[in-house]
Amino acid sequence: MKTFFDCIPCFVRQALASVRMVTDDEAVQEEVLRKVLEAASAMDLRKSPPAMGQYIHRVIRQLTRDEDPYRRSKDRFNLLALSLYPRFEARVRRSKNPLETAVRLAIAGNVIDFGVNSDLTEEEVHQSVDHALKAPLDGDLAAFREAALNAKSILYLADNAGEIVFDRLLIAEQLPLNKLTVGVKGRPVINDATMADAQFAGLAGLVAVIDNGSDAPGTILEDCSEAFRRRFDASELVIAKGQGNYETLSQVQQDIFFLLKAKCPVIAEDIGCKVGSLVLRRSSCAKASAGKGNAYAGI
Repeated sequence: MKTFFDCIPCFVRQALASVRMVTDDEAVQEEVLRKVLEAASAMDLRKSPPAMGQYIHRVIRQLTRDEDPYRRSKDRFNLLALSLYPRFEARVRRSKNPLETAVRLAIAGNVIDFGVNSDLTEEEVHQSVDHALKAPLDGDLAAFREAALNAKSILYLADNAGEIVFDRLLIAEQLPLNKLTVGVKGRPVINDATMADAQFAGLAGLVAVIDNGSDAPGTILEDCSEAFRRRFDASELVIAKGQGNYETLSQVQQDIFFLLKAKCPVIAEDIGCKVGSLVLRRSSCAKASAGKGNAYAGI
């Protein structure tokens, strides 16, 4: 997805909110804003918004000398999600359609996105769960089920800390673990999940986990490690969580299902849905790569 004009003020808002989380030093805040404004004025709008997001958060980390400024917030929401996990796990297992319930809860976790809302509260997480269990699901669950059933290899791209615990409901309970690899960020950026968060969520002991070698808030393939790109290319199915992955991968020739909550009007318009929608969409650029695997009882 390209960068739209309406993304520009969002970059500035995100930069200011993020640097204020890290420091009260107005001189540092001003320097960050000036650098972001300068970069925004010269950026290539054909690139996806996470390219600018990557620059913004590199500047913040450099000027504040804090390599992971969101670490405390990530730990807080990881702990919150883990405290809710047993209740949600039981709900999935009791459900008449466990896959749908797990998908809905995984999408609910996408509200834990500090790039969109740096002041997120625990109450808003609970509200997101309530909404996700009742609202229409914008997508084809049957096609998702069939794709996961038939693919010989699946790459699940995690999005945020806290959210990755919600992802575990779908990964551990409804997807074939022997065919699955989870991808996380290679280095800290905003509250995106890294290897430490995958371990915290209990995923590292369940499935193969690989980091992408990048600090972009999405999956900019040319910025990822060679090992990750090989795994991405070899995967018959990619499940990509969150808006950043949609922004960076929506034009990639690969069979991808995007799972997200549409929190941004620009992204909602690009997808063709309403703001607030629970989205389970197959990429329009999907290449013909569906393998014919064995049936799996969890799907």
